[in-house]
Amino acid sequence: MIRVPCDEFRSGARAARTSPRTLALWIFVATLWAISDLHVGHRGNEEIVGKIRPERSDDWLIVAGDVAERTDDIVDTLRRLKLKFHTVIWVPGNHELYTTSRDPRQLFGVARYDYLVQACRDIGVITPEDIYPLFDPGNGDAPVRIVPMFLLYDYTFRPENTTTALSALALARERNVVATDEFLLSPEPFPTRDAWGRARIEATRLRLEALDPNEKTVLINHWPLRREPTDVLMYPEFALWCGSELTDDWHTRFNAVCCVYGHLHIPRTTWYDGVKFDEVSVGYPREWKKRGLPEPLLRKIVPDEGIGPGDLSEFGERFDMPPEYAERTEEMRRRVEKAQSYRRMTGGSGTS
Repeated sequence: MIRVPCDEFRSGARAARTSPRTLALWIFVATLWAISDLHVGHRGNEEIVGKIRPERSDDWLIVAGDVAERTDDIVDTLRRLKLKFHTVIWVPGNHELYTTSRDPRQLFGVARYDYLVQACRDIGVITPEDIYPLFDPGNGDAPVRIVPMFLLYDYTFRPENTTTALSALALARERNVVATDEFLLSPEPFPTRDAWGRARIEATRLRLEALDPNEKTVLINHWPLRREPTDVLMYPEFALWCGSELTDDWHTRFNAVCCVYGHLHIPRTTWYDGVKFDEVSVGYPREWKKRGLPEPLLRKIVPDEGIGPGDLSEFGERFDMPPEYAERTEEMRRRVEKAQSYRRMTGGSGTS
């Protein structure tokens, strides 16, 4: 909300004589908010949806994946949010793509995704398959193009000393790190998940290249566009299921003011090449009950919340660091430095 003297909006002498005092005109600014990884199927998380509220009726909300596993839970949650917000934008996470025995819709792979896209359209929720909307907060700044994407991953965020997806996955299994995706996320009709991911990346790249290069964008994907956010993972092998090196430069290439993602369950804000990356997840109850819910629950994306790298800790976390987390800070710092050093040495992505 901006307070502006009415003198700036007067259109004639008669208006200027209406009052000897300077009046105040209140301009209400719409906000684009973001959240992800609601996981409403987990006991304790279903109540969080009731806490999600806009400041104004014309606010927009990004839901960056992992709403739930069951199709009915996904659609019902998005419907509830659409009743509160002017516009809701959804991108799928890996959990929306799981086909479990408890799901009333036994759909797999692309057919499952297509079903969810149509279900979202039926309730007025924007998906990655729709026209990218333009968000105008009404504060005088140029509108921003909102770009929901579904990119999946391609196993290129590999552990050290592995050079192929096959060797990387073998090492992860040897270390007992295997994502549930390998059992529940079908790529049908694609032969593999990484083949589906590469097809999604290529199709999305073509759409992005057709955008007006003068427009600013907000890029939204459940998985991070760059490798660095995964450097803080306790099990670095899990990065295999977290993104693709093919999108490493998209934040600069496609004029992003912010990149919104989730998946890692580590709510934080970081900057790469001067572009803000916001991880906006809630996570599982066992996680947020230990550290608290993100503060605030919704992340303000546009207008910019006005913070910079110097306003946050070195890791950019958006929650109060529990004592046991703080004790691991030095270990995390070493892990990050080691990962970045290895990528610099090998010429891998995510070194800027």
